[in-house]
Amino acid sequence: MVLAKDIEIASSVVVEEHNLFSNYLDREVIYEVFYTPESLKNNPSLLLINDGQDLSKMPFDKLLNNLISSQQIHPVFCVGIHASEERKKEYGTSYAADYKGRGSKAGLYTKFILDELLPSLRTQFKISSFKEKSFAGFSLGGLSALDIVWNHAAEFERVGVFSGSLWWRRKAYDEGYDDNHDRLMHLQVKHGTMFPWLKFFIQTGVLDEKADRNNNGIIDSIDDALDLIAELKSKGYANDSIEYLQMNDGKHDVPTWAKAFVPFLIWGWGK
Repeated sequence: MVLAKDIEIASSVVVEEHNLFSNYLDREVIYEVFYTPESLKNNPSLLLINDGQDLSKMPFDKLLNNLISSQQIHPVFCVGIHASEERKKEYGTSYAADYKGRGSKAGLYTKFILDELLPSLRTQFKISSFKEKSFAGFSLGGLSALDIVWNHAAEFERVGVFSGSLWWRRKAYDEGYDDNHDRLMHLQVKHGTMFPWLKFFIQTGVLDEKADRNNNGIIDSIDDALDLIAELKSKGYANDSIEYLQMNDGKHDVPTWAKAFVPFLIWGWGK
């Protein structure tokens, strides 16, 4: 059952909060939708966003409204999926849990997205089909979005990864860890299939963290992002399929991701 409440309007953007019970996750999932009347017309474009509980802190509705009302982007139907206390189990890679067992429910979360949330959205908003679908997320939510898009490329067109947890690994550093063999998302790309229509937006911040495991003077989050881009290019993706944004003042926080979301939306849906 889907329950809607707390409808509000921020300029022309409507914000609604919904609850959907997931049989896969065995819990109520809260999600918010952001749309204008034009966003729902003629097989709309859909953007799913992990860690949707952070969108109100941006605030995302005003950010989206400014870009639509100034005609910088085409209308897009956005859905922010709130994380639960099981975030570290539900996010991650369905390929495998990490070395601490985190991400053990990532496969179930993927099934929730594909088999429960998407059909519910089509029914709830009377959408016969979406023109195209994209997924974005922050930190571990960014890894989750990338994992889902990569493994279900027939469903998606683009992905946005903001300060993504691309370090997600199957071995601890003191257990013989190797960059080339143990980062789970990099492994998936290396051994996966190239889907030419996929496009990738990857953001990092110079102030994301301080860790530098190989002591090369570059923080791990940037190294991991650049290595992933190298894997994508080795797979056959050209420069026009990959947008990389490195923010010199970027931190691992919502204000940074709010700033980065503007070029992401213009990159994906710009007029």
